Amino acid sequence: MTSSDTREVATPDGPGLLHVAAPDQVRGVLLLGGGHSGQVRTVDLDAVAAELPGHGWAVVTYELPWRVAGRKVGPRPPASDPAWLCGVEAVRATWPGVPVVTGGRSAGARIACRTWEADLAGVVALSFPLHPPGKPAQSRLGELAPVGVPVLLVSGARDPFGSPAELEQALAEPQAGPRELVVVAGATHSFPRPAGARVAAAVAEFVGRLAADRSV
Repeated sequence: MTSSDTREVATPDGPGLLHVAAPDQVRGVLLLGGGHSGQVRTVDLDAVAAELPGHGWAVVTYELPWRVAGRKVGPRPPASDPAWLCGVEAVRATWPGVPVVTGGRSAGARIACRTWEADLAGVVALSFPLHPPGKPAQSRLGELAPVGVPVLLVSGARDPFGSPAELEQALAEPQAGPRELVVVAGATHSFPRPAGARVAAAVAEFVGRLAADRSV
């Protein structure tokens, strides 16, 4: 059975909101952030939040303080990173002793990569924006490459922020930790509603393997 609630978290930038979907017995927690708009009710995030509790994982989507305050666009990176880390600590305090995976979509994936820590089980990067559209020279690989825990990337086949070929090429470069790329056919930077199940299945498989590895 899945329970849902919203909890406030204190940050240096004001209160953030943690939206929780959790099973009765939590075997792991996935903390997810929204994209450039801070919206956490998107096709991919909703699908993951609906799917993972059935696998024993709590899903927490995090509305950062600027979004809670009513702003439509967040500050330039890395200004939100300290507030994000407050959410990570709140999750750890609520569910001590279980694996924690962080991640998000687009800008949220960038934050999770920048703030990774060695005691995380992994990072989930949905629509990681490898570069601005039409500007491949402005690569953000420097945020992804240093992450020293397993990373799952789920990207649309027609994403202008980084094509599968560009991501494959980027992932061929030296990386600190293992990487896995799942490509969603027909999708751009946002996932169409029918693709939600594909995204959620990929994330469920990934976190399931992480939990199994930690139990060995």
